[in-house]
Amino acid sequence: MLGALPLYFGIRTATRDPVLNSLDALNLPGWAAVGVQDAVSGSRWCLVDCRFRERTAQSQQGPDETTQVYEAALSEAGWQRWEAAKLCPEQPMPGHYTCWTRDELTLDLWVRPPSCAAAQQPTDGPPPATPPPAGPDGKCEGSVVSVKVRNAIDDDRVKTGPSTDPSLTGEDPDPVFTDDPLLDDPTPAAS
Repeated sequence: MLGALPLYFGIRTATRDPVLNSLDALNLPGWAAVGVQDAVSGSRWCLVDCRFRERTAQSQQGPDETTQVYEAALSEAGWQRWEAAKLCPEQPMPGHYTCWTRDELTLDLWVRPPSCAAAQQPTDGPPPATPPPAGPDGKCEGSVVSVKVRNAIDDDRVKTGPSTDPSLTGEDPDPVFTDDPLLDDPTPAAS
């Protein structure tokens, strides 16, 4: 009976994703992480697909204040700002989008206004069929935070293709196949 409680906590710790544990340990005020939802896919050991973790949270403050708090917490936890040469983000995004690295992981942080703020913009077309989400009091305030963490080995922004520098490989190979057996006439000649 005395061993059941330590066994329970041991199994729970072993099965919980350590990256999600580190996100839980970020030094964030309570208003910055309301309604946290986690999604995890892939293999922890990168057997077929590497582990991909996504966390979505609501913040009671605007995107500017929320971004400052999250960036300070990430820096304090050992994450380093990463100016990825490509795909961070691939296209302009509303709000603040930054990329981070730590150890073998990459992290994307996207802080943006809630979807109800976009619906308040004047449009020429008809209003949306369903009203956008708003806060519990019906006001459109705060911001939405998305955190995406992946293993660097599975992140396309880290991968580099092989160099075709002639000084390293000699002549570049000819891309045209000259001895292709499929181009020969497959029908035998009559004898």
